[in-house]
Amino acid sequence: MTLQMSGRGKQYMETAQSLLRAARSMTDEVVATRLKLLADDYQRRAEKAVSDDAAKSVARSAARTEYDRSKEFV
Repeated sequence: MTLQMSGRGKQYMETAQSLLRAARSMTDEVVATRLKLLADDYQRRAEKAVSDDAAKSVARSAARTEYDRSKEFV
């Protein structure tokens, strides 16, 4: 199963990529390392956002299915 990235996940990934680009252009290693660590954090946030949004989608789908089944018995 392939998960599509949510809008929130895309925003986090775009921020992470921007931070990595900035880190590559840095001459100060300390600043570059901090930017890379921050980019890693944003990548983790993107992965979590995708996972959370997928779980919410499955829950909504299950709730709709349950609601539809309850109508069958009326």
